[in-house]
Amino acid sequence: MRLMLRYILLLVVAVATLAGCRRAPAAVPDAVPAAVYYWRTTMSLDSAERDFLTRHDVGKMYVRFFDVVMRHGAAQPNATITGLDSVPAGIRVVPVVFIMENCLSGDTTGLAARVVQRVAQMCDTHGINADELQIDCDWTLRSKRTLYDILERMRSHTRRLGWRLSATIRLHQLAMDPPPVDYGVLMMYNTGDVRSADGTNPILDASHVAPYLHYLDDYRLPLCAAYPCFGWQLLYQRGEFKAILYSANLDDTTMYREVRPGRYIVVRRHATPEYNSDRSGQAWIEAGDSVIVMRPSADLIVATRDRIAAHRPEMNAQIILYSLNSQQMNHYNNTFYETIYNP
Repeated sequence: MRLMLRYILLLVVAVATLAGCRRAPAAVPDAVPAAVYYWRTTMSLDSAERDFLTRHDVGKMYVRFFDVVMRHGAAQPNATITGLDSVPAGIRVVPVVFIMENCLSGDTTGLAARVVQRVAQMCDTHGINADELQIDCDWTLRSKRTLYDILERMRSHTRRLGWRLSATIRLHQLAMDPPPVDYGVLMMYNTGDVRSADGTNPILDASHVAPYLHYLDDYRLPLCAAYPCFGWQLLYQRGEFKAILYSANLDDTTMYREVRPGRYIVVRRHATPEYNSDRSGQAWIEAGDSVIVMRPSADLIVATRDRIAAHRPEMNAQIILYSLNSQQMNHYNNTFYETIYNP
């Protein structure tokens, strides 16, 4: 009996020692403290955006080069960025390609090579000395295997170029095995559902984030995180989501009436150049429609960063903000930016 107790004690000590020696996750390679996403179709920075890059010593820009969409039964490039020649000097550019999930259900033969080749050609044409490619895709269990096969092939091509390969990671994807990339960027925005007008913020809400944080402890991939600095004007009709209004002037009292802070009623029917939720055409705004302005608070964003760091401290080695856009970023003050970039 005494011998058995001794064996049990030794086993407990061994397990505790192994747990204490568990290797800490690595930080993302070549991390910079301050980075931004750039998600527009033209590279054209105004003076406020250039000042932001300088003031906060931004060292890296993740720039969306183009999307891959399904057209005529085949995966095709779409919405290619222009003006890449005007990228500010001294800032590393990481090309990002967004792949629509429905592209993964068709013939993906040669897709990996075509994407890498097109990005490399764009970099050569515009004098961008890239050393990484990032893939953004909202994959699911249904499409995971196809995307991971594509990423494996992409990785072989990027390695020949001397580039890394990274991928965005959404919260629900933390429950799956990691993709075959060098590191991931955890997207801490668009965490909810715009179709729900239940009062929670679809951009960032603590109740949406909390159920996924425990996955960080054992997620076997170097990670950093990207946080929001933007808001949405969400249009609803009889409680159902209709569109995101990107440029509606809610101060125009001939069109909108504020019923309480952040909530408006449309008082007159009018046409608008805004796109529908699938960006396929014009959205009509009808009298009686409601507009809800959603924007995460600075305190919530910082608190989310700190909650993540409690699970993975190394994720604070690089902070990315989405996205570089002065019209959105001016809703937050300089104190917030200094705080979020300096954990």
